[in-house]
Amino acid sequence: MTAIPYPLPEDAVAATVAAIRFDANGLVPAIAQQFDTGEVLMMAWMNAQSVAESLSTGRVCYWSRSRQAFWRKGDTSGQVQHLRELRVDCDGDTLLLLVDQVGVACHTGRRSCFYRAATPEGLSIIADVVTDPLDLYPAHGHEHDAT
Repeated sequence: MTAIPYPLPEDAVAATVAAIRFDANGLVPAIAQQFDTGEVLMMAWMNAQSVAESLSTGRVCYWSRSRQAFWRKGDTSGQVQHLRELRVDCDGDTLLLLVDQVGVACHTGRRSCFYRAATPEGLSIIADVVTDPLDLYPAHGHEHDAT
């Protein structure tokens, strides 16, 4: 993969945002994937402004539905996502963010939010905690927004 030179020029940012089909709430789901390993890290929501900011800065910014505020991944935890490439799906209604994840992506202290798998025994934990969540979010609980 050739590295995209972020930040992008304003016209490229505007054209990308215009191509995205946001839902009735002005949001689009965004899946974050580690750019070099293909590991799926998390899913979150973005609005037009958070997409534009991510493309303009090279650092991923999401929209927190529960807090109704921008959520710059890593502001609380230090576990920043550097944008390597933003892809828009064929319908324009889902984003794939190829990122370089610093540390863990999940508020539980695991590398990925997808750490549970359906097995014959039921839902089983398939990934260990890498970083104690209390070390990531000593004063707040967590920055993750599952809503």
